[in-house]
Amino acid sequence: MPVIVVGADTPHGADIVDALLDREGQVRAFVTDPDVAAGLRAKKVKVAEGDVSDASHVEAASTRCFSAVMITTAAIDERERAFARSDTDVLEGWAGGIRTKDVTRAIWVTDEAHADWDPPVVTPEHVVLRLPGATDGLAAEVARLDDVAEL
Repeated sequence: MPVIVVGADTPHGADIVDALLDREGQVRAFVTDPDVAAGLRAKKVKVAEGDVSDASHVEAASTRCFSAVMITTAAIDERERAFARSDTDVLEGWAGGIRTKDVTRAIWVTDEAHADWDPPVVTPEHVVLRLPGATDGLAAEVARLDDVAEL
């Protein structure tokens, strides 16, 4: 089943995409960086480029995805964000975008800046992986969570 990684142009996002490519199923990526997009396309990843703060872009890219992996670092790094005033606005926009597209499983990968932020539960299945922590094996854990029958 299709999975999308929002923030695939972050270090953790890139690792997660690679781990997801090692198994069956379509992998999609939502990125801002066109150079990263080109590299992902070369790997046969379906890529959506856009502003991570534009919830409608995230919504469109998530169409018919079973799982959505959101890398919260993409809400606060140096990229331009034109459609939200704060990182929390960006993250809540992502949650709204996947809610409207009937995504079944949300996997949030949160960073230190979002350690106390609890993503809204907008999907039938929901998990939060909090960083820092053991980042060794993070990508494999996300791939495992995407593959399990039920969270």
